[in-house]
Amino acid sequence: AVVFTDISLGKAIEFDDYCHNHQPPISFIKAEVRGLFGGVFCDFGPKFTVVDVDGEEPHTGIIASISNDNPALVSFVDDERVEFQDGDLVVFSEVQGMKELNDGKPRRVKNARPYSFILDEDTTNYGAYEGGGIATQAKQPKTLHFKRLKDALQDPGDFLLSDFSKFDRPPLLHLAFQALDMFICEVDRFPVAGSEEDAQKLVLLANNINENMGDGRLQEADKTVLRHFTFGSRAVLNPMAAMFGGIVGQEVVKACSGKFHPLFQFFYFDSVESLPTTPLDPTDLKPVNSRYDAQISVFGSQFQKKLEQANIFIVGSGALGCEFLKNLALMGVCCSNKGKLTITDDDVIEKSNLSRQFLFRDWNIGQAKSTVAVTAASSINPHLHAEALQNRASAETENVFNDSFWENLDVVINALDNVTARLYIDQRCLYFQKPLLESGTLGAKCNTQMVIPHLTENYGASRDPPEKQAPMCTLHSFPHNIDHCLTWARSEFEGLLEKTPAEVNAYLSNPIEYTSAMEKAGDAQARENLEHILNCLDEDKCETFQDCITWSRLKFEDYFSNRVKQLTFTFPENSTNSSGAPFWSAPKRFPHALEFSIDDPGHLNFIMAASILRAETFGIPIPDWAKNPKKLADAVSKVIVPDFQPKEGVNIATDEKATSTTPASIDDAGVIDDLIRRLDECQKKLPPGFRMNPIQFEKDDDTNYHMDLIAGLANMRARNYSIPEVDKLKAKFIAGRIIPAIATTTAMATGLVCLELYKVLDGGHKVEDYRNTFANLALPLFSMAEPVPPKVIKHQNLTWTVWDRWILKDNPTLRELLNWLKDKGLNAYSISYGACMLYNSMFPRHKERMDQRVVDLVRDIAKVDLPPYRRHLDVFVACEDDEDNDIDIPQVSIYFR
Repeated sequence: AVVFTDISLGKAIEFDDYCHNHQPPISFIKAEVRGLFGGVFCDFGPKFTVVDVDGEEPHTGIIASISNDNPALVSFVDDERVEFQDGDLVVFSEVQGMKELNDGKPRRVKNARPYSFILDEDTTNYGAYEGGGIATQAKQPKTLHFKRLKDALQDPGDFLLSDFSKFDRPPLLHLAFQALDMFICEVDRFPVAGSEEDAQKLVLLANNINENMGDGRLQEADKTVLRHFTFGSRAVLNPMAAMFGGIVGQEVVKACSGKFHPLFQFFYFDSVESLPTTPLDPTDLKPVNSRYDAQISVFGSQFQKKLEQANIFIVGSGALGCEFLKNLALMGVCCSNKGKLTITDDDVIEKSNLSRQFLFRDWNIGQAKSTVAVTAASSINPHLHAEALQNRASAETENVFNDSFWENLDVVINALDNVTARLYIDQRCLYFQKPLLESGTLGAKCNTQMVIPHLTENYGASRDPPEKQAPMCTLHSFPHNIDHCLTWARSEFEGLLEKTPAEVNAYLSNPIEYTSAMEKAGDAQARENLEHILNCLDEDKCETFQDCITWSRLKFEDYFSNRVKQLTFTFPENSTNSSGAPFWSAPKRFPHALEFSIDDPGHLNFIMAASILRAETFGIPIPDWAKNPKKLADAVSKVIVPDFQPKEGVNIATDEKATSTTPASIDDAGVIDDLIRRLDECQKKLPPGFRMNPIQFEKDDDTNYHMDLIAGLANMRARNYSIPEVDKLKAKFIAGRIIPAIATTTAMATGLVCLELYKVLDGGHKVEDYRNTFANLALPLFSMAEPVPPKVIKHQNLTWTVWDRWILKDNPTLRELLNWLKDKGLNAYSISYGACMLYNSMFPRHKERMDQRVVDLVRDIAKVDLPPYRRHLDVFVACEDDEDNDIDIPQVSIYFR
């Protein structure tokens, strides 16, 4: 692949012809950013094959029934919707009865529904469906035929749209970029910012090109847009470069790998709404011999000062945070003594961060993210006035991020990776009425959301539905996919190697206090904790590495043989449920016990990882031979495994709503007393100062055996249930709960946000000027829309939204607060601080509080010790109008300092 970013159209056509005709073709990408306008053109040759058009995992569905019809109806179990679409090809596997479908041949789907589809095939003479089966989407390669640039200029085809409110903009920009190329060729320079003469010349050139466009001719070229294009054409702005850099970077990956659908073929974008709302004086656009001259030529020197003097808070210093810091440093934001950038992140740098958090290097691993990021950004722009903090922005740090801190901010930029933190920052921005620029990425997808005081709804106003969690009984006894196996494996890892050793240490640190807490709890969970501690210190206690091998071998037998034998004894393959239906119907999969073999590498690798980690928890040295498969096999052969007989009456959880698989005992308290007695005896036999070493799961160290054990646990369990196994990398992705992240998407998302930052700092834009974005670089798809305005509540001649907060200053009394509300036509009948009621009109004694100050009522009645940094408090007031209708009013803040 070859990328051109600064080349004349004539030269580009020449190079593209060479690339297009080369054998094999060379993928040609041309990208151009001119002020607030940009364009990309791709030509990947006359015949380019895309092996995976969207990068998504193939859709799957667990089959409930298949009819013997022409065409056949395939129905799926109703525990989750299937995502097949008309025209998809699917492959069947594990179908019982109708085995003709298990031939691996892709078959076409039609009439796709959430829980069924029609199979375009005659199954009348096939065997009758008996049960089971999985339908898996068969993703097909796609061949694209690209035009050469020379031909595409005259016949561009469909442009990739990004903003449906500007559906006529791409054809105009197609003309504008050609006109600019002609302008430069004719006069050997770029247009001068603010020059009306140059703008008129470019408009004339664009109109001339338009006349020769044939069927693609525009009725009229928008002179205002062309004028803005002309004025900023010399400038390459950082946000535009970041956005287009992300897009083009992904196109290069597509060209080299065939993964994801290429941009076909032109994409144009503009953010002309980012310009200041007041007309710019041409003299204000002139260069001042600074590093910001390009930006000044678009926005003016007065606006540049606004950027430099901004007070901004970035929350998070990971992938997004690094990009934001780089962008702001290059834009000159907070780059004066009057401006300030505060960034906070309580995390440290890990090796896996280095693929996309580009301000960090190998030697920074283990250091604070925010500190390293600010140091790196300061080397980009030494004038950056930034402070790096290591505090998590939360309710616990409001002494650091206090009222004064929030009130002095101009903008807050989120660079977070979890919803809980986003919601907290959202509430703070609502409270202090500060703009919040929100963004997030997930692999090739990204979104941006602008939260602007009084103009838009807040981040928390709309939520994604919570992720569906597998029921406990599914994870423990009835898994039907590898995710279930890996979730169970991660839980077992943490229980065996982290939680239980930590509980052992908690008990040994203070046996009396620990056991009395368990007695007080007296429940099944307390009983289970004590059982695990006793096992660790008694029958499962390891003193040599051979003990660890014995423990691991017996664990294998327990997990993958004995438990399965008990399960199939309790629920035989032909058992039925209470309604008479087969118990082992989809999605349940009937399991089979494993028989251990030292000749099976999977079995031996499980023993190796489990033994090494068990030894770590007991502080036992690991011998060199432990990692030698032959010597390890010899040691495992010495372990005597007792015979197992399934028991009658064993209770196995099948309730999908159950939150625990630990059955309650009739006499938990009695069992707990016995366990405590036995623990006391066991503790006396321990050497003085004995402690275990809890192991915290760490996915990024390939030498620590953590992922080896989790992959081993999951894959052995998958074998039990005839579920396809996964390699260690895939296991790491799922069990490590890794959110896919790539540098290209991050760059694009932060570029889009910084284009919105121009609008926020200008301060005069309307809601229709702002843009929220969803984009998917894999497709590629860009969808931009103006934000949703906040819901408006009306009362008499008053209106308010979620953004409003009613403020009373000068430390008012209760009477003054009530009268203030009365003047608004509101009768307050209840006032609370937190869970404490300060006033209720129905209680006569509360009338005695009328002349007390609200802050004193909070101190005296709610018993709250207000910290010195707090200057106000918030009360909840329940009001009604004169007709006794309840009115939801904004939060009321009482300032007492």
